[in-house]
Amino acid sequence: QVQLVESGGGLVQAGGSLRVSCATSGRTFSSYHMGWFRQAPGKEREFVAAISRRDGNTYYADSVKGRFTISRDNAKNTVYLQMNSLKPEDTAVYYCAADNIISTMLRQAVSSIDYWGKGTLVTVSS
Repeated sequence: QVQLVESGGGLVQAGGSLRVSCATSGRTFSSYHMGWFRQAPGKEREFVAAISRRDGNTYYADSVKGRFTISRDNAKNTVYLQMNSLKPEDTAVYYCAADNIISTMLRQAVSSIDYWGKGTLVTVSS
């Protein structure tokens, strides 16, 4: 069992930056591909970014490419999402995800993701 706890959300002005973190329990963090999804009010949960478990390959949604950076620290069992040049349309609850198969995240098979955090709210004001 893996537990994911997000932190770092908050209110930021458009153009600003924010870093959200996801701390995981257990000794198997390095065994999982990690990712971030987001869900805005009235919308479906959507893929934001993912990072592979061993070689650290990263993947991004087109909407955040060049602005967001995902990283992981296997020694600290933590994955990060650095968000720069934030826009009001980035406002959402951001969820951390863990899965054994990275394509599950990349094809946004939300119902098939192994583990989810409870989310952290990011609000970008205009």
